[in-house]
Amino acid sequence: MRAVRVLSAALLTLGLAAVPAAADSSPSPEASGDSGGPTRAGTSFRTATEVEQGQTATARASTGDYLYWSFPADAGQRPTVRATVKLPESHAAETWQVDVYDGLRRRQACQYGAQTRTAGPGTTSVELACVLRTVRAWSEPWANDPLPGTYYVRLTALKLSADDLGQPVDAELRVESKDMGGAAAVDGSLSEPLVPGIASRPEDESDDSSSAVLAGLEPEDGWTSGWWSDRWVWTAIGGALAALAGVFGYRLTRGPGRPRHVPPGA
Repeated sequence: MRAVRVLSAALLTLGLAAVPAAADSSPSPEASGDSGGPTRAGTSFRTATEVEQGQTATARASTGDYLYWSFPADAGQRPTVRATVKLPESHAAETWQVDVYDGLRRRQACQYGAQTRTAGPGTTSVELACVLRTVRAWSEPWANDPLPGTYYVRLTALKLSADDLGQPVDAELRVESKDMGGAAAVDGSLSEPLVPGIASRPEDESDDSSSAVLAGLEPEDGWTSGWWSDRWVWTAIGGALAALAGVFGYRLTRGPGRPRHVPPGA
């Protein structure tokens, strides 16, 4: 019974440790309240405007322009990109699309969301959304899985009439992520996140040549590369439960204790 009490105490300790780990995996409500985002957009991958997750970026542009933003995403996150385009009062049917690319400029597929929409005549705005797959800490070289690093968003109109080309529009972009926790953890990690120019970053951060990194934003807690997740906690709890079940199973299958020897004639 002493072994049972020891294992029960260990299980209780692991259960208490799992509570803060599960709480850390929930999205932070403070991050969603930050709206001090940039007020412009880039016109190419190299000039993409950096925006942090939880910020709302805005831009004034013309119909037919290509608008680019970039944001960081770390392992275990499932980013959601939302874009809103406010159209002029008078226009013909327009088809808008939002695309997301990773640090290697590979186009990433959307799990779900209205990535492409057509705004009919008289429509004042069009809303687009793209929910990416969960970012993995490591992947095979031939795979197209999302990996930690910089992600690019491109917003543009695909189908326009000649009369609508060049009309002013207002665009809004917001990126948020859901932490998927240990369920998305994998064995392995990248040596460096997929951030353009990070390979040329000098070891001495005081060096002026550090500006070679084209995308300077990174997650608030730094690049974790998936080295820790709540999977470790639940694995430990599973091991403790298995040991506890083994102790109880042994006691049940052993049967009653051996009777005490009684001398003959007693």
